[in-house]
Amino acid sequence: MKNTLFGLVIVSVLSGCGAGDVNVKPTTIDNSTDNSVSNQPLSTDADNPCAAYMNTGGQTIEADFDGLDCTYAPTFVDAGNSLMVDMTIPALPSGGAHIFQGSLFVGETHDTDAGLAEAGIGKGGDGPVLTIEAGATLAFTSNSDFLIVNRGSQILAVGTLSAPITFTSVSDIESLRSATPTLAFDAVQQWGGMVINGFGITNKCVYTGSVATGDLATTDCHVDAEGAAGLDESQYGGDNNDDSSGRLEYIRVKHTGAQVANGDELNGISFGAVGRNTLVNNLQVYSTFDDGIEMFGGAVNFNNFVALYVRDDSIDIDEGYSGTITNALVIQASSDGNHCIEADGIGSFSSLDAAQVESIITQGINSRPTIRNLTCIISPNAVATATHEPGAGWRLREGIMPTISDSMVVAIGPDDQDSDSDNYCIRIDNRSAQAAEEGDLIINSSLFSCAQQDRGSLPNGTSVKDFVQAGGNQFATVAIDGTNPTSVANTELIVLEAGSSSSAPIYSIAFDSMTVNNAMPTISPAPGSGRLGGVSNAIEDWTRTWTYGIHDGSRTVPLWFE
Repeated sequence: MKNTLFGLVIVSVLSGCGAGDVNVKPTTIDNSTDNSVSNQPLSTDADNPCAAYMNTGGQTIEADFDGLDCTYAPTFVDAGNSLMVDMTIPALPSGGAHIFQGSLFVGETHDTDAGLAEAGIGKGGDGPVLTIEAGATLAFTSNSDFLIVNRGSQILAVGTLSAPITFTSVSDIESLRSATPTLAFDAVQQWGGMVINGFGITNKCVYTGSVATGDLATTDCHVDAEGAAGLDESQYGGDNNDDSSGRLEYIRVKHTGAQVANGDELNGISFGAVGRNTLVNNLQVYSTFDDGIEMFGGAVNFNNFVALYVRDDSIDIDEGYSGTITNALVIQASSDGNHCIEADGIGSFSSLDAAQVESIITQGINSRPTIRNLTCIISPNAVATATHEPGAGWRLREGIMPTISDSMVVAIGPDDQDSDSDNYCIRIDNRSAQAAEEGDLIINSSLFSCAQQDRGSLPNGTSVKDFVQAGGNQFATVAIDGTNPTSVANTELIVLEAGSSSSAPIYSIAFDSMTVNNAMPTISPAPGSGRLGGVSNAIEDWTRTWTYGIHDGSRTVPLWFE
């Protein structure tokens, strides 16, 4: 379809126009070898600024415009009716939103190599491209709707500091437009969420060779993504960790996590084997029922990530993910949220025998992420209030071998005393405990402040706490149960700012202003960083302006610990 030449008269568009000035309706122009001239306007109909495309029959398919919003019927795009040509979704004036009455699927999916080859989809970049302009808002109608970017296709959603791109629900749009907001700040399951699939490595598939020798290869690697049932089906996986699924910058994903066709609870964004040439900078997930972001293999990198009010795991890692997360801020709700990080090394670990586990590790395709400058502010909530499991810090297990540095886990509020397995700062289990003993699991220059400090032990009997401390990390041991760790509350433990987010970022503090155990911290941040956690002070606060729910002027309620 991308190589079909339509008889079109291309009408030139004046350059320099702002969003909404010109009706830009893209299609794909066949030039056989170069698709760089795609996304040309179909018309200059100023009465309808909505996105449109031309189908294979030469018919222009467009949305309905009511003067404010664009509404896209399932006949425009939906599950089973994927977008198969390049298309641009513009920013609309006056706060208008693009409302989808069905799901938005980009490109086609196949579960065999033969099917991909027949469709002309190689190792990436062969499918349609969805471009979303800075400042655009996409809203979905029901909790059975979600967005999928299939393998070979790309999403180019590049917002700006002052004009972020928002993916949310119609209920959220209606609430924000009302005189009194009608949707709770922590409402979830308003729509499904996002799924991005790539050709990267996932250890749910069988490979020959290894990462170390540079000859890793696989065939017929097609893992069903979340939501894979019937028309909702999609797959991910391959052997190309250099794959690109596009670009996400200054993105907000809100109120997600509904169950879809096969019972999956979708995350804020699921990254299925997404490659490292996918650019993700300044991404926020807000009020999600399941996980915030979950990486099923792949090697996509994240710079500046915010997870606010995630009810399950804010950062979930599995199936051989090997990317880097740099600068991240996780804030749980006061009475809900499970792990800040839940990280697994090998998919379907419990079904594998010891030899299979060691083979995957020898090939280098177990999860090996790098995490730098992460702040986790967790609520030590209990089973009675948690949607999934009680609030906790990091759980590392099933053969994961991460390197985590310059980070902090801070629990605020009384500890849940109902169970001795709740609310820990860090836990290391099974094959990852062996990796820690062998020097393959590295944590350094990090701070932990929880009443329940650790869980688990290494095969040689060393406790997780002792292992972590030996690596150059520190645990707070005073004033940690039920105490707000700011200078307002006490002077023995100061690891967060006082005041409110309107004056200073209370979720951070300069390292040289910290007090731990009534003294200066004993740890040292990495050279060149000079800080612990995702944000260090108001001047360097990269969360301002574009995020939702943190700062005055872009939220309905204050942070619960202000």
